[in-house]
Amino acid sequence: MPFSFHRTSKGLERRPSPGGLVSSMEPTLRKRGGNWVGWPGIVLRADEAIDTAGASYGIAPVLLSESEVTRYYHGFSNRTLWPLFHSMSDHARFDTRDYEVYARVNERFAEAVLESAPDAGLVWVHDYHLMLAPRRIRAQSANRPLAFFLHIPFPPYDMFRLLPWAREILRSVLACDLVGLHVNGYVDNFLDCAERVLGARVHRDTMCVEYGDRTTRVGAFPIGIEFDAFERLANEAPTAPNVGEELVVLGVDRLDYTKGIPERIRAFARLLERLPEYREKVVLLQIAVPSRSQVHEYRELKREIDELVGSVNGRFATASWSPVRYLYRSYRHERLAALYRDADVALVTPLRDGMNLVAKEFVACQVADPGVLVLSALAGAADTMREAVLVNPYDIEGTAEAIDRALSMEVNERAARISALRARERENDLDTWTHSFIEAATIGPAAVQPLSDADFMGWLGHFLRHHRLALFLDYDGTLTPLCDHPDDARLSPTMRAALQSCARRPDTDVTIVSGRSLEGVRRAVGEQVLTYAGNHGLEIEGHHIGHFEHEDLIHYRARSEALADELDAIASQGA
Repeated sequence: MPFSFHRTSKGLERRPSPGGLVSSMEPTLRKRGGNWVGWPGIVLRADEAIDTAGASYGIAPVLLSESEVTRYYHGFSNRTLWPLFHSMSDHARFDTRDYEVYARVNERFAEAVLESAPDAGLVWVHDYHLMLAPRRIRAQSANRPLAFFLHIPFPPYDMFRLLPWAREILRSVLACDLVGLHVNGYVDNFLDCAERVLGARVHRDTMCVEYGDRTTRVGAFPIGIEFDAFERLANEAPTAPNVGEELVVLGVDRLDYTKGIPERIRAFARLLERLPEYREKVVLLQIAVPSRSQVHEYRELKREIDELVGSVNGRFATASWSPVRYLYRSYRHERLAALYRDADVALVTPLRDGMNLVAKEFVACQVADPGVLVLSALAGAADTMREAVLVNPYDIEGTAEAIDRALSMEVNERAARISALRARERENDLDTWTHSFIEAATIGPAAVQPLSDADFMGWLGHFLRHHRLALFLDYDGTLTPLCDHPDDARLSPTMRAALQSCARRPDTDVTIVSGRSLEGVRRAVGEQVLTYAGNHGLEIEGHHIGHFEHEDLIHYRARSEALADELDAIASQGA
């Protein structure tokens, strides 16, 4: 939901929710209207109720129990999907019970969507928490527009296939008319997984996936921010006290192991070690917004950062200067805009990130003396923000050098880089992203649709009038039903008559392809005028081509016969 609730001595307190999803979608609903179906971020007691008043759009809360929060949210969503999709499988946990609760909660979200929006309007499902909801929504509403957007990376096949429920996740997402991801690299990963995990038909020229009876469009939609709003906040915000006395390197992140905060602090420490002239002249202001503190890995990360900050400050601090100022709290946009504006360098160095809106917010707030954006090449934002100083966040030495380069950059170069970044982000703002996605989600059927019987017969008739037809047919499961015993798989009279009719046509060549041996499939079919390919093509025989055996089969047969002789000899001697 756009806000979460926290217990205080005065009761439930409503606060803006952290994270890129809320930052992007709340302004969209505020301007366009609609219904937001979401979880309020707290397990309510019997005597409590949440206050959703004041929103200009509908809010439909889905309430979860303590055990559901543990397994659905902290479990499968954030200890399975989150690390795996960020290509950090060492953090991932695979628990069947977590998945079962995730599936059940997704069904409840789907039901809440259908109840809150019973008409035929667009349903836009967001992010990894709800990847099983689309299939349920589609089952109850076959024709309404349905779209999904993933705000985190989609992993490569070798990472995604580690997920025991990979097929179920993909099947559900492909129930949508449109699937959106941030950048082309994630789109390529998704198409690759659809093809290799599900065996779906993928059309990369039209960016469509055919699976079952549905065609799904897949596209890259790089998200933007409310550029004008951040620019206005930066112009209006008062100057912070003590600004100008030190150079400020700013980091703003949720506390998360994907954000690279420890690596960033180590890089800053390396800068002070290599270039002591920066001591007492530069500070790293690191804001870490509390997040998922109930999850063990996040508590351990906070402990690591606390210790690292203490170590760096203990090593370099003087009586009047601390190199790292670490703030574990959230800030309103008004305060963040001032911090962005007054920072000399923004250090945005996630180890992996779907997009990263902090980089864009910093750029929007450069309304006066331009700062420098140092950006991880592993963030989705790097695809379109090439004027930033790009770094590999795992390269501590290289990141330290990039900080030095940013701090010492001439004003003309800083201005040129920021000017190009600002122009692009202003043009591709949140409104542009929203409009382009909704337009794509509601333009109607995809360019590629599964063939109907009428389509196929029309195409086949045209083809036969102009071409010679080579017809390749499987045996088990195609010409005959799948049977427990191969001998029970027999051609029906109708199928045999159809084969004979095709074989008699002078413009048609019929080949039966099977995993059975050549002799086995030929005996099962029993029609002499056909071509047979046994052992999946290792041996072929037909009245036009004679007999063919692949050399691997000849070699295999010779080795098998030799092995059989050895086993016979061993058995005889043993007897």
